[in-house]
Amino acid sequence: MAETTQTDERIKEISPLRRALIRPELGGIVGTFAVFTLFALFAFDSGMFNSQGVMNWSIVSAQFMIIAVGACLLMISGEFDLSVGSMIGFAGMMIAVFGVVLAWPMWIAIIITFVICCALGALNGWIVVRTGLPSFIVTLAFLFILRGFTIYIPQTIERKTIIGGIRDAAEGDWLAPIFGGKIGQPVFQWLGDMGIIGVFERGSRAGQPVVDGIPMLIIWAIILIVFGHILLTRTRFGNWIFAAGGDAEAARNSGVPVNKVKVLMFMFTAFCATVFAVCQVMEFGSAGADRGLLKEFEAIIAVVIGGALLTGGYGSVIGAALGALIFGVVQQGLFFAGVESSLFRVFLGVILLFAVILNTYIRRIITGER
Repeated sequence: MAETTQTDERIKEISPLRRALIRPELGGIVGTFAVFTLFALFAFDSGMFNSQGVMNWSIVSAQFMIIAVGACLLMISGEFDLSVGSMIGFAGMMIAVFGVVLAWPMWIAIIITFVICCALGALNGWIVVRTGLPSFIVTLAFLFILRGFTIYIPQTIERKTIIGGIRDAAEGDWLAPIFGGKIGQPVFQWLGDMGIIGVFERGSRAGQPVVDGIPMLIIWAIILIVFGHILLTRTRFGNWIFAAGGDAEAARNSGVPVNKVKVLMFMFTAFCATVFAVCQVMEFGSAGADRGLLKEFEAIIAVVIGGALLTGGYGSVIGAALGALIFGVVQQGLFFAGVESSLFRVFLGVILLFAVILNTYIRRIITGER
C-alpha cells in the first residue's frame, strides 16, 4: 500500500515571519517604537523624558489603559460598548452624591457606585443577548441615558453640574487611598536625595522630589492589564471569549455559554470605567457632568491600534495597552515638542485608519481571503 504523502493542514508549519505577522500586538509594538523614536529625536531635551515628563505621559497612558482593557475583552467577544464615557461621568457623579451630598462614608459610596455601574453593564449585556440588537445601538442609547442622568441629578439636587468636596469627604477613609493615593514615596525621596531625579530647590517643598510617588491610577492600570492578559491567555474562560467573538453559533454548539460570557464582559467594561471614575474624582476632588466625554471612542481606537479586529474573535490585552501607551505619549509629546495640540485629533484619525487597514490585511492572512 502506498504511503500518503499529503501533509495534514492542522500540523502545517508556520514560518517565523508569518507567525510574527499574525500576532495581534504587532501593530502596537511597531507604533510604540515609532512614536518613542520620533519624540526622542524631536523632544528629547524638552523635559519629556525626565522624571516629571515620564510621570505626565504615564498617567495619561494609564487612563487610556484602564478603559482599553475592558473595551478589548468586550471587542474580542464580539461586542462594543459606546456608553463607557458616559459611565465614567455617571460613576463619578454618584460617588459625589453619595459621599458629599448624602454624607455617606466614602467607602460605602464607592462600593455602591461599583454595584450600580456593574448592574448597568449587566443590563446592557442582557438587552443585547436577549433582543439580538447590535450592541452598537443598545450602548449608544445608554450613552445618552447615562449622560442625561449625570446632568439631571446634580442639577436637581445641588442646582449645579459640578460637585466638589470629595477630598474632604474622603479624609481618613480606608478605601479612598486605594484609588487616590500614591505608593513608593520613600523610594522616590531616596532617588531625589541621590540626585537621580529632580527635587524642588525653593519654597516649603525644598529638597522634596518633584515626583513623590506612583499614583494608584497607574497601579490599577497595571493590575487590570495583568489580570486581563492572564484571563485571556491562560484560562478556559479566555478561550470562551475568543470563541464567542469568533463564531458565536459554533461556540454555543460546542457548549460555550456565549450569552453569559458577553454579559460578564459588559460588566467588566463597566467595572473598568468605574475604576477610572473613582481615580479621577479622587485626583480632582470633584465630579463633573462632562467627565468622560469621547472616552469610549478613545478606548476603541486604542484597542484597534493594539491589533483587535472589529469583527471580534481576535486581539490582545497587551496590544491594547500598547495602543493606550501610544495615545498618552503622543498627547503629551506634542506639547513637549511645541506642536499645536489640536493636531492630536488628526493623529487619532490617521493612526485609526492605518490600524484598520493593517488589521484587515492581517485578517486576510489568517482566513486566507483574497
